[in-house]
Amino acid sequence: MIKQEKIHQLLSRFDAVESELSSGPDADKLVALSKEHADLAPVVEMLNKILNARQELLDLKEMANDKDSDAEMLEMAREEIGALNEALPKLEHELQIQLLPKDMADEKNAILEVRAGTGGDEAALFAGDLFRMYKRYSDLNGWKVQIISSSASERGGFKEIIATINGKGVFAKLKYESGVHRVQRVPSTESGGRIHTSAATVAVLPEAEEVDVKIEEKDLRIDVFRASGPGGQSVNTTDSAVRITHLPTGIVVSQQDEKSQHKNRAKGMMVLRSRIYEAERQRLHDIRAGDRKDQVGSGDRSERIRTYNFPQGRVSDHRINLTLYKLDKLIAGDGLYEMVNALINDDQARKLSALQND
Repeated sequence: MIKQEKIHQLLSRFDAVESELSSGPDADKLVALSKEHADLAPVVEMLNKILNARQELLDLKEMANDKDSDAEMLEMAREEIGALNEALPKLEHELQIQLLPKDMADEKNAILEVRAGTGGDEAALFAGDLFRMYKRYSDLNGWKVQIISSSASERGGFKEIIATINGKGVFAKLKYESGVHRVQRVPSTESGGRIHTSAATVAVLPEAEEVDVKIEEKDLRIDVFRASGPGGQSVNTTDSAVRITHLPTGIVVSQQDEKSQHKNRAKGMMVLRSRIYEAERQRLHDIRAGDRKDQVGSGDRSERIRTYNFPQGRVSDHRINLTLYKLDKLIAGDGLYEMVNALINDDQARKLSALQND
């Protein structure tokens, strides 16, 4: 149950924010206050629902205890008391979810990186399958996917593909996908019907803006070279490809998809900012969490998170011990909703438990 003191604090703060907004603050303060108001408004709406339900429950109990109430009114009061006793815990649980510490990156767009891991051509084909799964899921959510760079394999998969995904709440939903995805299936080239195991790594980074990460020019080493295609053959007669090294962190980004060195540099800087931003987010998270894992997985792309078993038609997420026999639907993109929602719910449950135990 949410404590009365906490309710009073939230309502008082909301009133104070509304008062400050109505007084016409300066531009900088207006932005901060507007954001806080937008964050608090749904919380206050839920609080008012809870307070009204609690008051209604008290009134109904008083009616039920009134000896002068007729039988019909008593029966109605008991029914409504039962309904409110069932509804109140659900409302309070929803409020607790709203009060969980916010991940400031949740509303950001995302950069998706999918790379073939162990398994040669089959791993590259699987990387392609994963990218198409996220592309379809993005389309269903009304998000826009734009490829930044890609390195195709000889048989139609991807050695690596990087894309931006723009839309509402992209990172909040896709951040749980970072890690190693393992596939078990019979390759099309396998005449003996043997099942092969291969893997691909996925990294989902919040897209950082210049205001999020300040990069000094002196901290960069920029090398230019001639772009090359599959097999190493030259595809460009000018030194348009760019390799950017961020010296303080050692993070390296290469970009060669564009014919213009300027465009390659701009795309490379976008990816670099996001990788630096995510590295700092992870560092701060590790400090806050200590030894306790307070969210689903660590976001570490070296952690095996999921197995796709094609012969059995199942997909298993190892972090939450969830197995779905809907592999075809999931790999097609529309079945990813159930998996993502399960991961979000598990993460929220862990955080609620951590808050209650602190």
